[in-house]
Amino acid sequence: MSADILDTILDAVVALFLVLGGALSLLAGIGLLRYPDALSRLHAATKPQILGLAFVLAAIALNDRHWTTLLALAPVLLFQVLTTPISGHMVGRAGYRTGNFRRDLLVTDELVDDIDRADA
Repeated sequence: MSADILDTILDAVVALFLVLGGALSLLAGIGLLRYPDALSRLHAATKPQILGLAFVLAAIALNDRHWTTLLALAPVLLFQVLTTPISGHMVGRAGYRTGNFRRDLLVTDELVDDIDRADA
């Protein structure tokens, strides 16, 4: 396979990754506006956003085609993957404790006894 064909294929993959990353980030933003409470918004804020970031970082790494770029982008993804669940947990906890959620959307409220016990 010649270098020109390989470059064309890699450019197409980069374009696809950028479109997927942008679409997932856009969907995350729409979900933040659409969902009714903090607990529902957590799904839109964390899940598609991380995958969208991974696609964009992969596109950057493929477009540059250097190992040093990959080494520079890997910590960005690693820190996002490590910190997003923690921040999502803290936002969910704060939203639950302040009552910023709709009880009618909960199937089971497993925290009500723990919160009552902690407040007593």
